[in-house]
Amino acid sequence: MPRAFTPKVITANALLEGDVVYLTADDIWTRDLDAAELLEDEAHAQLRLIEAQARVHEVVGAYLADMKPSPHGPEPTHFREEFRRTGPSNYFHGKQAEKNHV
Repeated sequence: MPRAFTPKVITANALLEGDVVYLTADDIWTRDLDAAELLEDEAHAQLRLIEAQARVHEVVGAYLADMKPSPHGPEPTHFREEFRRTGPSNYFHGKQAEKNHV
């Protein structure tokens, strides 16, 4: 029996900067996971993914990432997506430095 569909977001890497980005309901790529569109219907998620993968002048490697709903927006269900969201953990720079000084 196939697994039940779980909520997902579309994520990719920005073509020019390489940053992790997420697709919003308004078709805008954002670096803020909280603003990402949480897809709860499998057919709609597949359609949105096809559309995102066609945006080759903006992003590379678009895929569906498992998430769970939260009061603040989607949250990762797997450590890989949490790591992608926060970046490398060897020292504070980039996203980690910004997050810890806010």
